[in-house]
Amino acid sequence: MSNVTTEGTVGLGLRRVSASGSPAQDIKRSDQLAILVDVSSCIGCKGCEAACSQWHDLKPPLPDERAPFIGYQSFPDLLPNVFMLMKFREVETERGVEWFITKYQCMHCGDPGCLKACPSPGAIVQYANGVVDFDHSKCIGCKFCLSGCPFDVPRYDSNNKPWKCNFCIDRVSAGLEPACVKACPTNCLHFGTKEEMVRRAQKIIAQLQQRGFKNATLYDPAGVGGTGYIYVLPHGDKLEMYGLPKEASISPLVNLWKGPLKLLGSVVLWGTLVGAFLQLIIFGPIRVGKKEKSKEEV
Repeated sequence: MSNVTTEGTVGLGLRRVSASGSPAQDIKRSDQLAILVDVSSCIGCKGCEAACSQWHDLKPPLPDERAPFIGYQSFPDLLPNVFMLMKFREVETERGVEWFITKYQCMHCGDPGCLKACPSPGAIVQYANGVVDFDHSKCIGCKFCLSGCPFDVPRYDSNNKPWKCNFCIDRVSAGLEPACVKACPTNCLHFGTKEEMVRRAQKIIAQLQQRGFKNATLYDPAGVGGTGYIYVLPHGDKLEMYGLPKEASISPLVNLWKGPLKLLGSVVLWGTLVGAFLQLIIFGPIRVGKKEKSKEEV
């Protein structure tokens, strides 16, 4: 496996860089890329899953190497060498028993919690097109990115390096569509600008509502600035059945320790250094005198 470094994608332009004092660059909605997942037309074939593994040269565990697991899913959850996973849930609804199928991977948030939480400069970047990627050469393995992710996505290898979907940034930067989109046989995956995908999603939702899916909705959570993966969900009132959080947002603890607590720590550190310097200038270095021998001591 190999990740794309920032040096290898300079031409893409950067919007944000982790642990950087530079303000985020404005990103035009017309320039932001997105993948629309139309759950209503997904048949759960897992062709996208296979295409992802093939393109990234991933080698998932063999069946006899996996933990005991029974179900239609290939694995219980994401792994360092499984960037995306089709999840299956059988749910009883007012229309009878239905399959709730979800394509699960990094969501490429507009306001990435992983990037905000990362303390290593340049370890996580967001390109101008909205794609969020890791640069493992700058990662320190602290796992703070997971604490900032509301979707619980990054998975770590034996070296504590995080892995996730990178939106096929190498294909996208060459003008190609992501491997999962290319492989989808039912055209339930669509790729283009965020504007185009939202318009397409609204048309599909209108059709679903005419067919009786009154709660059909678009999943594009505002709490993380919108996402690069957006979903048309026939049952928008049952987000938990799709494995998607209702209120996706960055943990307030991330903003706390990266904001006020970080400032307070800096004040304490510099205050200590200034105090030590003044001690040296005003009183001079502290000298430890020799202890006088006790009169009883022979």
